[in-house]
Amino acid sequence: MKSKTHGYIFALLAITVFSLQDGISKHLATSYPPVFITMIRYWAFALFGVVLAARMPGGIKAAARTARPFLQISRGVLLAVQVAIAITAFALVGLARTQAIFSATPILVALLSIPLLGEQVGWRRWIAIGAGLCGVLLILKPDAGSFFDPKILLAVVGAVNFALYVIATRLASRSDGPTTSFFYTGVVGAATISLVGPFYWATLTGWDLGWMALLCATSVSSHYFLIRAYDILDASAVQPLTYLTLVYASLIGTTVFGETLSWNTVAGSVVIVAAGIFTLWREYVTRRAAPPPSSAAVEHP
Repeated sequence: MKSKTHGYIFALLAITVFSLQDGISKHLATSYPPVFITMIRYWAFALFGVVLAARMPGGIKAAARTARPFLQISRGVLLAVQVAIAITAFALVGLARTQAIFSATPILVALLSIPLLGEQVGWRRWIAIGAGLCGVLLILKPDAGSFFDPKILLAVVGAVNFALYVIATRLASRSDGPTTSFFYTGVVGAATISLVGPFYWATLTGWDLGWMALLCATSVSSHYFLIRAYDILDASAVQPLTYLTLVYASLIGTTVFGETLSWNTVAGSVVIVAAGIFTLWREYVTRRAAPPPSSAAVEHP
């Protein structure tokens, strides 16, 4: 049996590399169109997905076989749009503030699962959902003497979009295995962003060539580490660790990009993380008695 310690190491490596990837994306987005950055990043991701599928039993043909093609295609489109939104938000809103709002994703998933998945939510999770949404509103609150910045709504749209992607992934996992979902995520996402990416083509110059190569490397390695983590650990064990992304984003944002953390951003983040962890814990408690369904790894945006 594989050691759970190894699983946690892979999860921490994945989260760390994802955070470095976000920092590199923000750096490049200050000089190049986010859609262009997303396209190049997705090409590396899709190539990795194809190579991984080819090495699996049955090869690419087996990986591409799905019981719900429309749902898998929708997932791929949603995540491609999400990555472009996230990179744009990193550049316009800031790394730390964007990730603070993205941390509300588990709260939004729990809320949207009620009408979309027909899930039942008890009063405890309703309280957590309400608290998490209050945390988001606290982050949206303008600082004293300033006006509301409409650009921050881009991060909110991104959080809702990613929540829809997570729900679509849960639906897909009821009929398709993780390999199939991962394959469609990469291939469909790359095809989608390639429809518009060439219109934003830019020439990389100087050190930016190296930064883009590093971004592609982190895109592949982060997903590899995440796959290894999910191969050893349950999703319920990995998901709470993803809140470390907010810590990394705050450190990178303040030390590298000179971002400042207002009191309402810090306070809202604490509320969101606490509510999110409680929501994940209650979800685990309510499902642990049921047979574990097949699950697909949730890719980072």
